[in-house]
Amino acid sequence: EVQLQASGGGLVQAGGSLRLSCLASGFTFDDWSFGWFRQAPGKEREVVSCLSPSDGRTYTADSVKGRFTMSSDDAKNTVILQMNSLKPEDTAVYYCGAVSDTSLDNFDYDRDDEYDYWGQGTLVTVSS
Repeated sequence: EVQLQASGGGLVQAGGSLRLSCLASGFTFDDWSFGWFRQAPGKEREVVSCLSPSDGRTYTADSVKGRFTMSSDDAKNTVILQMNSLKPEDTAVYYCGAVSDTSLDNFDYDRDDEYDYWGQGTLVTVSS
């Protein structure tokens, strides 16, 4: 059974940091690509960052570039989103998604309808 378990959200002051993790199980980690998306109240879900572990391709949205970094720990079947210099506008529920493809080059990674599986979401709240 394919599962994605996201964790690491919480309440943090502006300028602080959080580290989100997404543990993947039920499939061969390197055969898949991953993305972090977020959805703020009243807004559509938007892409934050994407990664294909097999070739190391990454994508980071302009809104978080220079502050957020996505990586993978292949040994632990986990993708990580390190979030630094957080801003109140980063407040959202963050979701990790997985696509059955080995490279970001092969699909539209910034579209949430491209993703096959989703984790349950983890809430990040940044206070001003």
